[in-house]
Amino acid sequence: MQHIQADTAAPGTGVRARPRAVLPALCATQITSWGIVYYAFPVLLPRLTADTGWSTNAATAAFSLALLVSGVAGIPIGRILDRRGPRAVMTVGSAVGVLALLVVAAAPNLIVFTLGWLLAGIAMAATFYPPAFAALTRWWGPDRIRALTIVTLAGGLASTVFAPLTALLAEHLSWRATYAVLAVVLAVVTIPAHALALRAPWPPAAHPRPRDGRTHPRVRPSAHLHPHRGKQTERTPQRSTRALTTHSASAPTPPALRTPRSQPCPRPRPAPAAIHATTPSLIR
Repeated sequence: MQHIQADTAAPGTGVRARPRAVLPALCATQITSWGIVYYAFPVLLPRLTADTGWSTNAATAAFSLALLVSGVAGIPIGRILDRRGPRAVMTVGSAVGVLALLVVAAAPNLIVFTLGWLLAGIAMAATFYPPAFAALTRWWGPDRIRALTIVTLAGGLASTVFAPLTALLAEHLSWRATYAVLAVVLAVVTIPAHALALRAPWPPAAHPRPRDGRTHPRVRPSAHLHPHRGKQTERTPQRSTRALTTHSASAPTPPALRTPRSQPCPRPRPAPAAIHATTPSLIR
């Protein structure tokens, strides 16, 4: 196991062990899987339609159905990968891809050809970028960006490697024989790589934590939702009244009730002289 584990995490440090063979293995399998299952088809399409007499639209529609199946099958495959890890998923997916290419190569009619590509769609969902990225994200944790970038760049070389190779094989072989040879290459490269390099322990999923490193307290349901809790129901009006009183005391005075500083309060005016003059006589 020393050649598989690159770094062993110390207990209690929170650092995950990174399998040493995972990154180069996924780089090789992504180049091979994309190059054979995906990029070989447009190279062989003219020879395929010329040999079988099938229309280009029909053959392309079969390939497009494979992409549709890949998107739909990715949901259950992702759930299985999340529980059990990528080893079984990607190994079985590679075997299914080999079987699908052999069915495509030996297809006697368009229906079997389409069935082969539907099977290839399942292989795409189990071997292409999504499961590989999920494995890197779980094993690499916070340092996954570098690993994801390396695998993405490696996968981008698939057309550069296998498009010329497929064209070279097609010049000397038929399209059926070319697909058979590519299926053998797919089996030799991807099945052992996925079975041997992805056997490291599958770590549990990490739950997201706040940036400050503290866990937020659990929010308890309101007392109004639980009338049977008498104490909470009795305290609720008191707290509401106290909160309203505090809010009223601390609330600012509306602008209409404020006295402008530039205008002082008016003083009472003295009474007219006539009133002062008649007041003593009335008192008498």
